[in-house]
Amino acid sequence: MDLLVAEPLEAEVLQWLQTRHDCFYAPRLTEDRKRFAEALAQARAVMLPAQIPVNARVLARAPSLRAIGRIVGGQEHIDLDACARAGVEVLRSPEATAPAEAEFMLGALLTLLRPNPLAPHRIVGRELAHCTVGLVGMGPGARRLGTLLQSLGTQVRGYDPALHATGAQWQRWGVQPVGLRELFEQSDAVCLHLPIYSRYVGLLGDRVLPWCKPGQVLVSMSPIELFDEAVLADLLNSGRMAAAWLDSVGPGTLEPGQPLHGAAGLQTTPRLASYTREARLRSAWGVARQVHDVLRRTPATVRDGARHAAMHPPLLRERISPAGTVASAASPASR
Repeated sequence: MDLLVAEPLEAEVLQWLQTRHDCFYAPRLTEDRKRFAEALAQARAVMLPAQIPVNARVLARAPSLRAIGRIVGGQEHIDLDACARAGVEVLRSPEATAPAEAEFMLGALLTLLRPNPLAPHRIVGRELAHCTVGLVGMGPGARRLGTLLQSLGTQVRGYDPALHATGAQWQRWGVQPVGLRELFEQSDAVCLHLPIYSRYVGLLGDRVLPWCKPGQVLVSMSPIELFDEAVLADLLNSGRMAAAWLDSVGPGTLEPGQPLHGAAGLQTTPRLASYTREARLRSAWGVARQVHDVLRRTPATVRDGARHAAMHPPLLRERISPAGTVASAASPASR
């Protein structure tokens, strides 16, 4: 089998892949762990939903696997080091979701900067043309947001730990690079678009957040692990930070007993920033073309170091009927 598609996929994209490769389309297969393992053991490439973890143990049981396609979400739940050691490519299309993410963050900013009609004491709102907005993480979505903000007359500051402040790209983007603490001190609003790596866990804690500009609002698409939740909760409850919108909050974060439970001015959404029909289709096409390229240039052989015993599972097509239909793939993204 060339390709296992284990999540809903748009009909036109699936048809394009089926005319070029031996595909097995089973969008609900991950609900049956045993059958999913059998299918994965035979696949040269796989398209997986964001919640399915991939680690060295999984890769060892997929001896022919050369590529993992991720249409929705980032690289969470994928051991990138294990994939690199195994020679398995992780395929994404981050540019595809940039327009949707930029629109979402802009809408969140406009909402948070205006008065809350439910607040007992209404505070006068702000216009973005007279605000300074700080961008933390200069991914595709943040760069597009920067362009939108500048068209409104907003002053834009930026910080990215992976970029040097003297780089020519800052001038090209029209963004002034500053240090992280300085960004929080100067900005009326902050937007976070920084991916999570182990070295970034807790980056926004007591060394940065307490220095935020009074009345600041915050919009985050970054995983909650980027924050010291107790520090963020204290700022919101004290009123120093006026409001925050978190779009990537995991289960349990808002449960009773957790720091952010009942925090004042906090709004959360379950990863809706890139959840549009247009972004999903662009991403599906981007990943599909990358999968096609990998299958075309890599041999249908067992990877070095993979377990040869996994090459002889029961014949998949005699045991599994694909769940769902091609038409179901046209529905919004699996999450």
